[in-house]
Amino acid sequence: MVTIVISACLIADPGVCKKHHIPLEANWDTTRCVMYAPPHFALWEERHPKWRVVRWSCKPGNIDDI
Repeated sequence: MVTIVISACLIADPGVCKKHHIPLEANWDTTRCVMYAPPHFALWEERHPKWRVVRWSCKPGNIDDI
């Protein structure tokens, strides 16, 4: 499994940041994740309007790591 790991900060208080994990298809590798991640974290940002994604990456892992 591959996971998009985003760092997001509150728009109202940019000093408050958290990491969030978005699990992806089990058969994806990190290269495919990097190519297709932007719509996933853009949707996350749309669903969380008080937060702004400041950085993201793709990491291998399994559901227990989330």
